[in-house]
Amino acid sequence: MQLYTPNWTHVTEFVMVGFAGVHETRLLFFTLFLTMYLFTLLENLAIIMVVILDHRLRRPMYFFLTHLSCLEIGYTSVTVPKMLTGFIGGEGGKNISYAGCLSQLFIFTFLGATECFLLAAMAYDRYVAICMPLRYGALVSWGTCIRLAGACWLVGFLTPMLPIYLMSQLTFCGSNVIDHFFCDASPLLALSCSDVTLKETTDFLVSLAVLLASSVVIAVSYSNIVWTLLHIRSAAERRKAFSTCTAHLTVVSLFYGTLFFMYVRTKVASSINFNKVVSVFYSIVTPMLNPLIYSLRNKEVKGALRRAISLKSWKGQ
Repeated sequence: MQLYTPNWTHVTEFVMVGFAGVHETRLLFFTLFLTMYLFTLLENLAIIMVVILDHRLRRPMYFFLTHLSCLEIGYTSVTVPKMLTGFIGGEGGKNISYAGCLSQLFIFTFLGATECFLLAAMAYDRYVAICMPLRYGALVSWGTCIRLAGACWLVGFLTPMLPIYLMSQLTFCGSNVIDHFFCDASPLLALSCSDVTLKETTDFLVSLAVLLASSVVIAVSYSNIVWTLLHIRSAAERRKAFSTCTAHLTVVSLFYGTLFFMYVRTKVASSINFNKVVSVFYSIVTPMLNPLIYSLRNKEVKGALRRAISLKSWKGQ
């Protein structure tokens, strides 16, 4: 572990403080976060398996849902296991190499950007299904779905390239203590002894571009959906049509609300402890809630889950 010295030794390893103020209750927090993590894995794996095995769910809407579940699994797995080792692994469990830190930041940013674009693709799918149902098969074919999903993953992968390159050019020669539970950009910039103006501006512009591009697609899609629903005379048909969108709208609201707060800012840090709470919400709580939102608000998913459980119980007997 490289500590601060007067001759400014370059940092090759970071120490993530995590939740330093909960030392006396660290086992309680470890159990809480471990339970949430395992629950997230179980829920998302269940969604993936049900969609794959139930032929009734082999439609574009659920194809995108499996990709969302894969992202949620990766999103939490890149941060939570390392955070858990910080609770019970002693001082060594909090250490992370320079390369490991940049890799964690790259993967986390990649998956987060991919989720933004995937949510936009899902909004487009709902727009075509409700506003142009007669052309749905042509506009949202399986080929189109595969290309859309592939584009989401590709653009998401390219998103952190420049920010991570600029981060790798910074010099870290003072303190190596990251006041966070994972390698996020803001606490890293606070440790750099280089001029971070270019990096900070680039992060802001890239984050703004990703969030605005995806949120504009979502906003336009739902504006057209609302306009179409207002022209449906039957209240029952309106409710039925909009019920297919409520789960997606809820997920979008949770995800984008926290991301806009965290990343579309130009200052390196405000309240560090408050940032940690918000980070816990979008990196741990939201991935755990999303499968519940989709399953509880969707009769088809609930039906598929019941059929899968019934079949398993029948085979067990």
